[in-house]
Amino acid sequence: MNTSTVAAKATQLQDLHTAPELLLVVNVWDAITAQVVAGTPGTAALATASHGIAAAHGYEDGENIPRDEMISAVGLIARVAGDLPVTADLEAGYGDPGGTVARAIDVGIVGCNLEDQMKPLDQSVQAVEAAVAAARRAGVDFVLNARTDAFLKAGDRDPEEVLADAIERGRAYLDAGASNVFVPGKLDETQVGRLVEALGERKVNLIGVPGSIPLSTAQELGVSRVSYGPWSQNVALTALAKLAEDVYDGGGLPADTRKLN
Repeated sequence: MNTSTVAAKATQLQDLHTAPELLLVVNVWDAITAQVVAGTPGTAALATASHGIAAAHGYEDGENIPRDEMISAVGLIARVAGDLPVTADLEAGYGDPGGTVARAIDVGIVGCNLEDQMKPLDQSVQAVEAAVAAARRAGVDFVLNARTDAFLKAGDRDPEEVLADAIERGRAYLDAGASNVFVPGKLDETQVGRLVEALGERKVNLIGVPGSIPLSTAQELGVSRVSYGPWSQNVALTALAKLAEDVYDGGGLPADTRKLN
């Protein structure tokens, strides 16, 4: 992809994260899902989900898919996205965060999630720094969405300790050059508000899960972005499973089925 085009899309994606309107991204995992979401009115950007891509390729999530396959998959999505910027879930960087970001930029990706997996903080900061440096070398205003797994891996820890940990890590990642901090988990309104207060308005990104705070509340609190990770794929798979169940029961296609490909 043309370097100037990639740079322009990166700036476009940065602007979407800093704009006052909440950025909503429904995650995709292959060419046809990217085309469907890209063609849906209201879509301003596309985001991939590592879990969804890994599953579609026959792998468990957690960096089990080879990096070459992941880069190929997100590159295809970037190619079919048209004028829309694409941010990719690159897990923890596959052992080489800087090199992985450089390769992603080469195939047209202009932002990424980079998860800390709750590794020691100094190691996680180094990973963010490596990713930021790779983007700078490429001359791209890359949107690095540094993810902390503090809530996902909280276990039975005191929720106050977990929140403090997420804030400490988020501040460290922003100081290291990350654009935003992604804090997945089922967070309540108070937790989200305190994260935004500590890290800054338009700096905190969330995931939509069953029972999440309403999007209107996220907007009011100053959240930058809400994505849906593997849940968009689960919505699609639920529809497929229901079709199979209905067919086996003697039924057929739902009346509201649309021809989208």
